[in-house]
Amino acid sequence: MASAYKVSFFEAIKIRRSILSVAKESPISDDRIVMIVNHAIKHAPSPFHVQSCRAIVLFGEEHEKLWDIGMQRSKESIPPEAFQNVEGKIKGFKEAYGTVLFFEDSDAVKALPPPLQNISSQYPEWNEHSSGMTQFIAWTALATEGLGCSLQHYQPTISKDVAEIWNVPESWSLRAQLVFGKPTGPPRGGVEKKFAPLEGRVKVYGKN
Repeated sequence: MASAYKVSFFEAIKIRRSILSVAKESPISDDRIVMIVNHAIKHAPSPFHVQSCRAIVLFGEEHEKLWDIGMQRSKESIPPEAFQNVEGKIKGFKEAYGTVLFFEDSDAVKALPPPLQNISSQYPEWNEHSSGMTQFIAWTALATEGLGCSLQHYQPTISKDVAEIWNVPESWSLRAQLVFGKPTGPPRGGVEKKFAPLEGRVKVYGKN
């Protein structure tokens, strides 16, 4: 999947940042966005090649409907003084171009041979790792195409509504919402992001 931007893998990782200020525009087609999500779902690593990550891509009114739900459920579940801090953010999500909903499918795990099912049930975090990598691949690829993105987690408050409105199978569990659109502001934390020193964060043994 060739990118419109010729960047190295390391540079792509740097480009991927949380951008909350985005417009209801996209520098690439809807088909291209869907292709990127398909690529991430298909090629992300997963334990025992279980391929349990699922996605729903929302554009237009469907995307706006999601964040109307997010607004309503947040208002119902968050104290008024706290809701004031998130209301503006949710309005911003609605003003974006679209959202990718990421899920984990428990039926995929049940389809594994029994010995692998047993191992998988003992280490549920493995599937979460795979889900995170899928989200990271999609996010990074969209960023290199000129889209601003931010990864949100409004489950479980919106999970029931999402399942009912978009006919989500019972075995799918909502894990994250990737909001995207044309960037209209800097990344969260500013353009020059500060990083903690690597000393004490990385240890190396046995190096030649």
